[in-house]
Amino acid sequence: MMAREQHLVLSRTAPAEQSALGGSVMRRRRLVPLLVMLLLAQMAAAMVTTAVRQTPTIDEPVYVATATDYLHEHRIRYNPEHPPLGKLLIAAGVAVADPHYDPSYPGTQGDVGRHLLYESGNDPWRLMLWARLPVIALTLLFGLVAFAFAREVTGTVGGLVALALYSFSPDLIAHGSLATLDMPAAGFVLTSAWLTWRARRRPTLYLPLAGAALGAAVATKMSVLPAVPVLMGLAAVSVTVASVGSDRRRRVLTALAGVAVMALMAVAVVWASYLVVDPRLRFSPAAPVPALHGLRGRLVDLLPLPPAYRAGMRVQFAFEDQPWQGYLFGHLYTGSRWYYLPAALLVKTPLGLLVLGAAGAVAVVAVRRLRPAAPYLLLPPGVLLAAAMTGARDFGTRYALFVPVFLAVAAACVPACVPRTGRRWAAGATAALVLWTAVSSLRTFPYYLPYANEAFGGPANTHRLLHDSNVDWGQDLGRLADRLRQEGPGARVWLVYKGSGVPSYYGIRAADPRAVPADRVHGLLVVSDSAVAKARGKLAELIASSRPIGDVGHSISLYHR
Repeated sequence: MMAREQHLVLSRTAPAEQSALGGSVMRRRRLVPLLVMLLLAQMAAAMVTTAVRQTPTIDEPVYVATATDYLHEHRIRYNPEHPPLGKLLIAAGVAVADPHYDPSYPGTQGDVGRHLLYESGNDPWRLMLWARLPVIALTLLFGLVAFAFAREVTGTVGGLVALALYSFSPDLIAHGSLATLDMPAAGFVLTSAWLTWRARRRPTLYLPLAGAALGAAVATKMSVLPAVPVLMGLAAVSVTVASVGSDRRRRVLTALAGVAVMALMAVAVVWASYLVVDPRLRFSPAAPVPALHGLRGRLVDLLPLPPAYRAGMRVQFAFEDQPWQGYLFGHLYTGSRWYYLPAALLVKTPLGLLVLGAAGAVAVVAVRRLRPAAPYLLLPPGVLLAAAMTGARDFGTRYALFVPVFLAVAAACVPACVPRTGRRWAAGATAALVLWTAVSSLRTFPYYLPYANEAFGGPANTHRLLHDSNVDWGQDLGRLADRLRQEGPGARVWLVYKGSGVPSYYGIRAADPRAVPADRVHGLLVVSDSAVAKARGKLAELIASSRPIGDVGHSISLYHR
């Protein structure tokens, strides 16, 4: 009826007015793709610029070496604690770089990574850029998923809001520009949730695709396993909605069939990721795999997954049993704090995204027409965050990247939930918060890893609140070399560096101040901020008796003695 009335109105409109109206619609249709391209282009520029300037972070050499081993030796040997798919994506870039590789080199996976980058005649800058480019491309594609998901739930304006928040998120830019697994895993979970949502209309088409995306997430990082039962349950809901009108027995059987299809697709993708590496599924780990006893061990053995995957789970459980050190708001501790990740996310998420995401989460539950999307937007990140909060490693928000990813989509519900009379005010407030997020992100360029929002003092203050991959992951060794060259060749340098890079490769000639008496340490004292956070004993005394003179990339502190 509404469409017919609109047709009658248009048919009675003067030809000139019809032409103007048609031109306005066409301009709007062209404007949306242009805005999408601009948002993704700025994110791509930020990520590529960051990738070019940063030296390898702590985890990257391991992943790059493992990817290279996949290409040359076709075996599962290094890094079994993470499944192969993310490293196969990295391998696509490594294949273009075509590095020299010695498969017989002995040592740990970290040793092999450093040997590949610094001792095999390869250019680490070039190799790392090519290894990072596939993750950058995938991060941009996940931005399109966020846009599509939000647009389907709230409309085109909501889609643009979600994409803007996603593309300006410093955490997503930081980890999307690295050859690591955190961003791909979070993006695959988002994609699976979106496709499961779409299955409410066409389950036959979208549930197998949702299962493939879920399998891709599980084949990238094991930490996403808690999302599996959640998305399976949502798949059952989608099939039930799609089969409204059928009798109860048929709906139940159809829902079970849909869940089975999704599960089979997910398991098939995991197996396929191992078969791509080695069709014979050989597993020869470079380090012993710890035993896992009790209920956990029996459950792991029952999983219908490759032996190497189950071995990786044993390694992960062994990590969880170790007493790691954490650092939060200036306090160093051993063990973990359940509130660590929520607190770290408050520090490292832009305030505009926090406000809009929280308001959107409330809106999607409170507003009736948005409510069907609530479980798809809130349950996967909520369950994953709850599971991550029980973990033993308080190392950074990279363990919860799915939170800003889903928050960006949830934020799209804010402009869509306001009554017609208040839409102008809501649009202005939403635009202001999106702009605030963009400005906050641009101000931290190109130092995205140590980002903190304005309420916590910005990136220059992050090292006083958090440590490890929140601020200092070894990424600024190249910038440190540039800074030392500016200081001149006469300065004596004492270095405490936390990272996987090799300082001497970048021309840094330095000694360890902890290896000599304190009264011999004169000149420039350079300390990674994670080492500053954990400093005790002699190092703490050296720092306390030195004069701060600056920093490098907000991740390395400089002192004069």
